[in-house]
Amino acid sequence: MILYAIPTPLGGAPADALPESALRQVRALKDFAVENAKSARAFLGALGMPVRELNIFLVDEIDPLKPLRQGRPLGLLAEAGCPAIADPGAALIEAAQREGFRVVPLIGPSSITLALMASGLEGQRFAFCGYLPRETGDRVKTIRELENRSRKGQETQIFIETPYRNDVLLAALLEGLNASTRLCIAADLTLPTESIQTRRVADWRKKPFSVGKRPAVFLLLAQRR
Repeated sequence: MILYAIPTPLGGAPADALPESALRQVRALKDFAVENAKSARAFLGALGMPVRELNIFLVDEIDPLKPLRQGRPLGLLAEAGCPAIADPGAALIEAAQREGFRVVPLIGPSSITLALMASGLEGQRFAFCGYLPRETGDRVKTIRELENRSRKGQETQIFIETPYRNDVLLAALLEGLNASTRLCIAADLTLPTESIQTRRVADWRKKPFSVGKRPAVFLLLAQRR
C-alpha cells in the first residue's frame, strides 16, 4: 500500500497549486491523515470531493497507519505547502517507511524552495533551520551562528517565524547581522500580495520595512571577509 504525501496551496485555490496528475490521485483516495481537520475538509471540498464520505483523522491519533495495514492507500495532507517539510507529518512518514510501506510525494508548492528560487542567493548549498529561538539572548546567538556558518561555507541559511513575530525577528536580524550580509524576505508566496526582496543588511537599515503578520520566509547569505 502507498502513503501519498500531498502538498496544499500556500494560498488560493487547490486547482491553481497542484497539477492535474496530483489532483486525480487525491480524488481517488478515501483516507486522509491531516494536521487540521477543518482546513483539510475545506481543501478536499474545494476539489469537489464528498467530504462526509471520507475518513479524515489527525496525524497524532493513536494509529494513523491503520488504513495502510488494512490494505487501503492513505493521503497525508500538509497544512500549507509540502508534508514533512516544516510540518509534523514527518513522524507519520517515518513510521510508514519503518513498516515497509511505499511513500509517494506528489508535486505541489513549497514556500521554502520558492523563496530560495527567487532570492538570488546561493542555491547549490543551503540549509533550512526552522524557527529561531524566541528568547532574545538565544536568538541573537543563533543569528550570529547562522551568519558565521553561511560565511564559512557560502551556504544560504533559510528560516521562518510565526507571522505575528515577523517584525521582531526582522529587527533582530538588522541589529545582529553584518552590514554586507544579503537578506531576503519572501512573504505571501503565490498570493497576489507576494513580496520577495533581497538587499544587503545595510540597505535594509536605510529604509524602514514591515513584514507584517504575513506568512514569510527569511534567507541570508554572508559575504566572505
